[in-house]
Amino acid sequence: MQFALNDDQAAVRDMARDFAAEKIAPHALRWDEEKHFPVDVMREAASLGMGGIYIKDDVGGSAMTRFDAALIFEALATGCPTTSAFISIHNMASWMIDAYGNDTQRRKWLPKLCTMELLASYCLTEPGAGSDAAALRTRAVREGDHYVLNGQKQFISGAGGTDLLVAMVRTGGDGPGGVSTVVLDGKTPGVSFGANERKMGWNAQPTRAVIFENARIPVENRLGDEGIGFKIAMAGLDGGRLNIAACSLGGAQSALDKSLAYMKERKAFGKRLDEFQALQFRLADMATELEAARTFLWRAAAALDRKDPDATMLCAMAKRFGTDVGFDVANQALQLHGGYGYLSEYGIEKIVRDLRVHQILEGTNEIMRLIVSRKLIEGGR
Repeated sequence: MQFALNDDQAAVRDMARDFAAEKIAPHALRWDEEKHFPVDVMREAASLGMGGIYIKDDVGGSAMTRFDAALIFEALATGCPTTSAFISIHNMASWMIDAYGNDTQRRKWLPKLCTMELLASYCLTEPGAGSDAAALRTRAVREGDHYVLNGQKQFISGAGGTDLLVAMVRTGGDGPGGVSTVVLDGKTPGVSFGANERKMGWNAQPTRAVIFENARIPVENRLGDEGIGFKIAMAGLDGGRLNIAACSLGGAQSALDKSLAYMKERKAFGKRLDEFQALQFRLADMATELEAARTFLWRAAAALDRKDPDATMLCAMAKRFGTDVGFDVANQALQLHGGYGYLSEYGIEKIVRDLRVHQILEGTNEIMRLIVSRKLIEGGR
Protein backbone atom coordinates (compact mmCIF):
# COMPACT_ATOMS: atom_id res chain seq x y z
CA MET A 1 0.00 0.00 0.00
CA GLN A 2 1.27 3.42 -0.87
CA PHE A 3 0.86 6.62 1.09
CA ALA A 4 2.36 8.97 -1.49
CA LEU A 5 1.60 9.41 -5.17
CA ASN A 6 4.21 8.58 -7.77
CA ASP A 7 4.96 11.05 -10.56
CA ASP A 8 2.43 9.54 -12.97
CA GLN A 9 -0.36 9.54 -10.40
CA ALA A 10 0.37 13.12 -9.40
CA ALA A 11 0.30 14.13 -13.06
CA VAL A 12 -3.09 12.44 -13.55
CA ARG A 13 -4.51 14.20 -10.49
CA ASP A 14 -3.10 17.58 -11.52
CA MET A 15 -4.44 17.21 -15.05
CA ALA A 16 -7.95 16.56 -13.74
CA ARG A 17 -7.68 19.35 -11.16
CA ASP A 18 -6.53 21.87 -13.78
CA PHE A 19 -9.40 20.83 -16.07
CA ALA A 20 -11.87 21.27 -13.23
CA ALA A 21 -10.53 24.73 -12.38
CA GLU A 22 -10.57 25.93 -15.98
CA LYS A 23 -13.55 24.20 -17.57
CA ILE A 24 -15.94 23.26 -14.77
CA ALA A 25 -15.69 25.49 -11.69
CA PRO A 26 -16.38 28.82 -13.47
CA HIS A 27 -19.71 27.49 -14.75
CA ALA A 28 -20.87 25.22 -11.92
CA LEU A 29 -23.28 27.67 -10.27
CA ARG A 30 -24.92 28.54 -13.59
CA TRP A 31 -25.27 24.90 -14.57
CA ASP A 32 -26.94 24.24 -11.22
CA GLU A 33 -29.34 27.18 -11.56
CA GLU A 34 -30.24 26.42 -15.18
CA LYS A 35 -30.27 22.63 -14.77
CA HIS A 36 -27.80 22.46 -17.64
CA PHE A 37 -26.26 19.10 -18.55
CA PRO A 38 -22.75 20.07 -19.77
CA VAL A 39 -22.25 17.40 -22.41
CA ASP A 40 -19.77 19.51 -24.39
CA VAL A 41 -17.50 19.95 -21.38
CA MET A 42 -17.71 16.27 -20.48
CA ARG A 43 -16.63 15.40 -24.01
CA GLU A 44 -13.63 17.68 -23.53
CA ALA A 45 -12.83 15.68 -20.40
CA ALA A 46 -13.15 12.50 -22.45
CA SER A 47 -10.61 13.85 -24.95
CA LEU A 48 -8.14 13.80 -22.05
CA GLY A 49 -8.93 10.15 -21.30
CA MET A 50 -11.61 10.59 -18.65
CA GLY A 51 -14.48 9.00 -20.59
CA GLY A 52 -13.10 5.47 -20.25
CA ILE A 53 -10.65 5.68 -17.37
CA TYR A 54 -10.44 1.97 -16.56
CA ILE A 55 -11.60 0.67 -19.95
CA LYS A 56 -9.10 -1.45 -21.89
CA ASP A 57 -7.09 0.44 -24.49
CA ASP A 58 -7.96 -1.85 -27.43
CA VAL A 59 -11.35 -0.07 -27.62
CA GLY A 60 -10.11 3.42 -26.87
CA GLY A 61 -10.00 3.32 -23.08
CA SER A 62 -7.27 4.76 -20.90
CA ALA A 63 -6.56 1.42 -19.18
CA MET A 64 -5.86 3.12 -15.87
CA THR A 65 -6.53 1.78 -12.38
CA ARG A 66 -9.32 2.29 -9.84
CA PHE A 67 -6.73 4.18 -7.81
CA ASP A 68 -6.22 6.57 -10.74
CA ALA A 69 -9.98 6.94 -11.05
CA ALA A 70 -10.30 7.92 -7.40
CA LEU A 71 -7.72 10.65 -7.94
CA ILE A 72 -9.50 11.88 -11.06
CA PHE A 73 -13.01 12.00 -9.63
CA GLU A 74 -11.90 13.78 -6.48
CA ALA A 75 -10.08 16.36 -8.59
CA LEU A 76 -13.02 16.88 -10.97
CA ALA A 77 -15.39 17.26 -8.03
CA THR A 78 -13.46 20.27 -6.76
CA GLY A 79 -15.04 22.00 -9.75
CA CYS A 80 -18.51 20.43 -9.49
CA PRO A 81 -19.44 17.22 -7.66
CA THR A 82 -22.48 16.72 -9.90
CA THR A 83 -20.51 16.76 -13.14
CA SER A 84 -17.80 14.54 -11.72
CA ALA A 85 -20.43 12.11 -10.42
CA PHE A 86 -22.09 11.75 -13.82
CA ILE A 87 -18.75 11.07 -15.50
CA SER A 88 -18.16 8.42 -12.83
CA ILE A 89 -21.53 6.77 -13.54
CA HIS A 90 -20.80 6.80 -17.28
CA ASN A 91 -17.46 5.10 -16.56
CA MET A 92 -19.15 2.50 -14.35
CA ALA A 93 -21.72 1.57 -16.99
CA SER A 94 -19.04 1.45 -19.69
CA TRP A 95 -16.85 -0.80 -17.53
CA MET A 96 -19.70 -3.29 -17.21
CA ILE A 97 -19.71 -3.64 -21.01
CA ASP A 98 -15.92 -3.88 -21.09
CA ALA A 99 -15.74 -6.49 -18.32
CA TYR A 100 -18.73 -8.67 -19.25
CA GLY A 101 -19.40 -7.98 -22.91
CA ASN A 102 -18.14 -10.13 -25.76
CA ASP A 103 -15.72 -8.77 -28.35
CA THR A 104 -18.52 -7.74 -30.73
CA GLN A 105 -20.34 -5.81 -27.98
CA ARG A 106 -17.16 -4.14 -26.75
CA ARG A 107 -16.19 -2.96 -30.24
CA LYS A 108 -19.73 -1.86 -31.04
CA TRP A 109 -20.23 0.43 -28.05
CA LEU A 110 -17.03 1.22 -26.19
CA PRO A 111 -15.07 3.35 -28.68
CA LYS A 112 -17.86 5.96 -28.71
CA LEU A 113 -18.45 5.61 -24.97
CA CYS A 114 -14.78 6.35 -24.29
CA THR A 115 -15.00 9.60 -26.28
CA MET A 116 -18.41 10.28 -24.69
CA GLU A 117 -19.87 10.65 -28.17
CA LEU A 118 -22.29 8.19 -26.61
CA LEU A 119 -23.33 8.64 -22.97
CA ALA A 120 -24.47 5.77 -20.75
CA SER A 121 -26.88 5.44 -17.84
CA TYR A 122 -26.91 2.69 -15.21
CA CYS A 123 -30.46 1.39 -14.66
CA LEU A 124 -30.96 -0.71 -11.53
CA THR A 125 -33.26 1.08 -9.06
CA GLU A 126 -37.04 0.76 -9.44
CA PRO A 127 -40.00 2.38 -7.67
CA GLY A 128 -40.34 -0.69 -5.43
CA ALA A 129 -36.73 -1.88 -5.43
CA GLY A 130 -34.13 0.50 -4.07
CA SER A 131 -31.98 -0.93 -1.31
CA ASP A 132 -33.58 -4.33 -2.00
CA ALA A 133 -32.31 -4.29 -5.57
CA ALA A 134 -32.69 -8.05 -6.06
CA ALA A 135 -36.47 -7.54 -5.85
CA LEU A 136 -36.52 -5.66 -9.18
CA ARG A 137 -39.57 -6.41 -11.33
CA THR A 138 -38.74 -5.05 -14.80
CA ARG A 139 -39.18 -8.14 -16.92
CA ALA A 140 -37.55 -9.23 -20.16
CA VAL A 141 -39.53 -12.01 -21.87
CA ARG A 142 -37.74 -13.87 -24.62
CA GLU A 143 -39.48 -14.09 -27.99
CA GLY A 144 -37.18 -15.84 -30.45
CA ASP A 145 -34.07 -13.71 -30.94
CA HIS A 146 -35.48 -10.77 -28.97
CA TYR A 147 -36.42 -9.78 -25.45
CA VAL A 148 -39.57 -7.77 -24.80
CA LEU A 149 -39.10 -5.42 -21.85
CA ASN A 150 -41.80 -4.12 -19.54
CA GLY A 151 -41.37 -2.23 -16.30
CA GLN A 152 -39.93 0.95 -14.87
CA LYS A 153 -36.61 2.17 -13.53
CA GLN A 154 -36.45 5.09 -11.07
CA PHE A 155 -33.92 7.84 -10.22
CA ILE A 156 -31.80 7.15 -13.31
CA SER A 157 -28.93 9.61 -13.67
CA GLY A 158 -28.69 11.15 -17.11
CA ALA A 159 -31.90 9.49 -18.33
CA GLY A 160 -33.34 11.33 -21.31
CA GLY A 161 -29.96 12.90 -22.00
CA THR A 162 -27.95 9.72 -22.55
CA ASP A 163 -27.74 7.33 -25.48
CA LEU A 164 -27.30 3.86 -23.98
CA LEU A 165 -29.08 2.25 -21.04
CA VAL A 166 -27.30 -0.55 -19.16
CA ALA A 167 -30.32 -2.12 -17.49
CA MET A 168 -30.84 -4.94 -15.02
CA VAL A 169 -33.96 -6.92 -15.94
CA ARG A 170 -35.67 -10.08 -14.77
CA THR A 171 -35.32 -12.94 -17.25
CA GLY A 172 -35.93 -15.73 -14.72
CA GLY A 173 -37.50 -16.35 -11.34
CA ASP A 174 -37.43 -14.31 -8.16
CA GLY A 175 -34.25 -13.25 -6.44
CA PRO A 176 -30.79 -12.30 -7.70
CA GLY A 177 -30.43 -15.45 -9.82
CA GLY A 178 -33.25 -14.34 -12.09
CA VAL A 179 -31.61 -11.05 -13.12
CA SER A 180 -29.77 -10.39 -16.38
CA THR A 181 -28.06 -7.28 -17.76
CA VAL A 182 -28.92 -5.82 -21.16
CA VAL A 183 -27.75 -2.80 -23.14
CA LEU A 184 -30.23 -0.83 -25.22
CA ASP A 185 -30.49 2.39 -27.15
CA GLY A 186 -32.44 5.08 -25.32
CA LYS A 187 -34.41 5.70 -28.53
CA THR A 188 -35.67 2.12 -28.76
CA PRO A 189 -39.42 2.07 -29.52
CA GLY A 190 -41.26 1.40 -26.28
CA VAL A 191 -38.73 3.28 -24.15
CA SER A 192 -39.90 6.57 -22.65
CA PHE A 193 -38.82 8.85 -19.82
CA GLY A 194 -40.52 10.57 -16.93
CA ALA A 195 -40.21 14.26 -16.14
CA ASN A 196 -36.84 15.59 -15.00
CA GLU A 197 -37.07 15.28 -11.22
CA ARG A 198 -36.96 18.41 -9.09
CA LYS A 199 -34.11 17.68 -6.71
CA MET A 200 -32.30 19.16 -3.73
CA GLY A 201 -29.00 18.98 -5.62
CA TRP A 202 -27.34 17.31 -8.59
CA ASN A 203 -29.16 19.76 -10.86
CA ALA A 204 -26.45 19.72 -13.55
CA GLN A 205 -27.53 16.24 -14.61
CA PRO A 206 -31.07 15.08 -15.37
CA THR A 207 -32.72 12.39 -13.25
CA ARG A 208 -35.75 10.63 -14.69
CA ALA A 209 -37.73 7.43 -14.59
CA VAL A 210 -37.14 5.06 -17.51
CA ILE A 211 -40.29 3.29 -18.68
CA PHE A 212 -40.31 0.12 -20.79
CA GLU A 213 -43.55 -0.70 -22.60
CA ASN A 214 -43.10 -3.69 -24.92
CA ALA A 215 -39.60 -2.49 -25.85
CA ARG A 216 -37.99 -5.09 -28.13
CA ILE A 217 -34.24 -5.58 -28.10
CA PRO A 218 -32.03 -8.30 -29.60
CA VAL A 219 -30.97 -11.11 -27.29
CA GLU A 220 -27.43 -10.36 -28.48
CA ASN A 221 -27.61 -7.15 -26.39
CA ARG A 222 -27.40 -9.19 -23.19
CA LEU A 223 -24.10 -9.03 -21.31
CA GLY A 224 -22.91 -12.50 -20.39
CA ASP A 225 -25.26 -15.37 -19.59
CA GLU A 226 -28.78 -15.12 -18.29
CA GLY A 227 -28.93 -14.98 -14.52
CA ILE A 228 -25.62 -13.20 -13.83
CA GLY A 229 -27.01 -9.67 -14.09
CA PHE A 230 -27.14 -9.05 -10.37
CA LYS A 231 -23.51 -10.09 -10.06
CA ILE A 232 -22.62 -7.66 -12.87
CA ALA A 233 -24.57 -4.86 -11.21
CA MET A 234 -22.89 -5.40 -7.85
CA ALA A 235 -19.42 -5.60 -9.42
CA GLY A 236 -20.08 -2.27 -11.08
CA LEU A 237 -21.10 -0.78 -7.75
CA ASP A 238 -17.84 -1.71 -6.03
CA GLY A 239 -16.06 0.78 -8.23
CA GLY A 240 -19.01 3.16 -8.28
CA ARG A 241 -18.87 3.41 -4.49
CA LEU A 242 -15.22 4.38 -4.60
CA ASN A 243 -15.99 6.97 -7.25
CA ILE A 244 -18.82 8.60 -5.33
CA ALA A 245 -16.70 8.72 -2.17
CA ALA A 246 -14.03 10.46 -4.24
CA CYS A 247 -16.60 12.96 -5.49
CA SER A 248 -17.58 13.67 -1.88
CA LEU A 249 -14.00 14.33 -0.89
CA GLY A 250 -13.44 16.66 -3.83
CA GLY A 251 -16.54 18.68 -3.05
CA ALA A 252 -15.65 18.85 0.64
CA GLN A 253 -12.07 19.86 -0.12
CA SER A 254 -13.38 22.71 -2.25
CA ALA A 255 -15.66 23.80 0.61
CA LEU A 256 -12.74 23.71 3.06
CA ASP A 257 -10.56 25.73 0.68
CA LYS A 258 -13.32 28.33 0.29
CA SER A 259 -13.62 28.52 4.07
CA LEU A 260 -9.90 29.11 4.53
CA ALA A 261 -9.96 31.94 2.01
CA TYR A 262 -13.10 33.48 3.54
CA MET A 263 -11.73 33.35 7.07
CA LYS A 264 -8.59 35.21 6.06
CA GLU A 265 -10.76 38.12 4.89
CA ARG A 266 -13.71 38.15 7.26
CA LYS A 267 -13.32 39.96 10.58
CA ALA A 268 -15.34 39.83 13.78
CA PHE A 269 -14.67 41.42 17.15
CA GLY A 270 -11.58 43.11 15.73
CA LYS A 271 -9.86 39.93 14.49
CA ARG A 272 -9.84 37.81 11.37
CA LEU A 273 -11.89 34.64 11.76
CA ASP A 274 -8.81 32.47 11.28
CA GLU A 275 -7.26 34.04 14.39
CA PHE A 276 -9.86 32.54 16.72
CA GLN A 277 -8.53 29.34 18.27
CA ALA A 278 -11.95 27.65 18.40
CA LEU A 279 -12.31 28.09 14.65
CA GLN A 280 -8.72 27.02 14.04
CA PHE A 281 -9.50 23.78 15.87
CA ARG A 282 -12.58 23.26 13.73
CA LEU A 283 -10.50 23.69 10.57
CA ALA A 284 -7.95 21.22 11.91
CA ASP A 285 -10.64 18.62 12.55
CA MET A 286 -12.18 19.12 9.11
CA ALA A 287 -8.81 18.68 7.40
CA THR A 288 -7.97 15.63 9.53
CA GLU A 289 -11.26 13.91 8.73
CA LEU A 290 -10.78 14.56 5.02
CA GLU A 291 -7.26 13.17 5.10
CA ALA A 292 -8.41 10.05 6.96
CA ALA A 293 -11.20 9.47 4.44
CA ARG A 294 -8.83 10.02 1.52
CA THR A 295 -6.29 7.55 2.91
CA PHE A 296 -9.05 4.96 3.41
CA LEU A 297 -10.31 5.56 -0.13
CA TRP A 298 -6.84 4.92 -1.54
CA ARG A 299 -6.60 1.68 0.45
CA ALA A 300 -9.95 0.45 -0.84
CA ALA A 301 -9.11 1.42 -4.43
CA ALA A 302 -5.79 -0.44 -4.23
CA ALA A 303 -7.63 -3.49 -2.84
CA LEU A 304 -10.08 -3.44 -5.75
CA ASP A 305 -7.23 -3.13 -8.24
CA ARG A 306 -5.52 -6.22 -6.87
CA LYS A 307 -8.83 -8.11 -6.56
CA ASP A 308 -8.43 -8.51 -2.81
CA PRO A 309 -11.07 -10.87 -1.30
CA ASP A 310 -12.04 -8.07 1.10
CA ALA A 311 -12.41 -5.48 -1.68
CA THR A 312 -16.22 -5.35 -1.59
CA MET A 313 -16.23 -4.78 2.16
CA LEU A 314 -13.50 -2.13 1.93
CA CYS A 315 -15.34 -0.34 -0.88
CA ALA A 316 -18.48 -0.27 1.27
CA MET A 317 -16.50 1.04 4.24
CA ALA A 318 -14.82 3.73 2.14
CA LYS A 319 -18.12 4.79 0.61
CA ARG A 320 -19.85 5.07 3.98
CA PHE A 321 -16.99 6.90 5.66
CA GLY A 322 -16.08 9.12 2.71
CA THR A 323 -19.58 10.32 1.97
CA ASP A 324 -20.40 10.93 5.63
CA VAL A 325 -17.19 12.88 6.14
CA GLY A 326 -17.63 14.79 2.89
CA PHE A 327 -21.11 15.99 3.78
CA ASP A 328 -20.13 16.86 7.35
CA VAL A 329 -17.11 18.90 6.25
CA ALA A 330 -19.17 20.77 3.63
CA ASN A 331 -21.90 21.47 6.18
CA GLN A 332 -19.34 22.80 8.65
CA ALA A 333 -17.85 24.98 5.91
CA LEU A 334 -21.29 26.50 5.40
CA GLN A 335 -21.50 27.22 9.13
CA LEU A 336 -18.10 28.92 9.07
CA HIS A 337 -19.37 31.26 6.35
CA GLY A 338 -22.32 32.29 8.53
CA GLY A 339 -25.17 33.84 6.60
CA TYR A 340 -23.03 34.15 3.49
CA GLY A 341 -22.71 30.40 3.31
CA TYR A 342 -26.46 30.21 2.81
CA LEU A 343 -26.25 32.42 -0.30
CA SER A 344 -25.86 30.70 -3.64
CA GLU A 345 -23.17 33.07 -4.95
CA TYR A 346 -20.58 31.74 -2.48
CA GLY A 347 -20.95 28.20 -3.83
CA ILE A 348 -21.00 26.50 -0.44
CA GLU A 349 -24.71 25.72 -0.24
CA LYS A 350 -24.54 24.05 -3.67
CA ILE A 351 -21.79 21.72 -2.45
CA VAL A 352 -23.86 20.83 0.63
CA ARG A 353 -26.90 20.10 -1.55
CA ASP A 354 -24.89 18.06 -4.03
CA LEU A 355 -23.08 15.94 -1.44
CA ARG A 356 -26.18 15.03 0.55
CA VAL A 357 -27.35 12.50 -2.00
CA HIS A 358 -24.00 10.69 -1.95
CA GLN A 359 -25.06 9.16 1.37
CA ILE A 360 -28.04 7.60 -0.45
CA LEU A 361 -27.02 6.53 -3.94
CA GLU A 362 -24.75 3.66 -5.02
CA GLY A 363 -26.27 1.89 -2.01
CA THR A 364 -27.38 3.82 1.05
CA ASN A 365 -24.91 4.17 3.89
CA GLU A 366 -27.17 1.89 5.92
CA ILE A 367 -26.71 -0.80 3.26
CA MET A 368 -22.94 -0.19 3.41
CA ARG A 369 -23.10 -1.05 7.11
CA LEU A 370 -25.08 -4.16 6.26
CA ILE A 371 -22.45 -5.30 3.74
CA VAL A 372 -19.67 -4.78 6.27
CA SER A 373 -21.46 -6.44 9.17
CA ARG A 374 -22.40 -9.48 7.08
CA LYS A 375 -18.78 -9.93 6.04
CA LEU A 376 -17.63 -9.69 9.65
CA ILE A 377 -20.25 -12.10 10.97
CA GLU A 378 -19.72 -14.63 8.15
CA GLY A 379 -16.05 -15.01 8.94
CA GLY A 380 -14.60 -11.55 8.74
CA ARG A 381 -11.14 -10.95 7.53
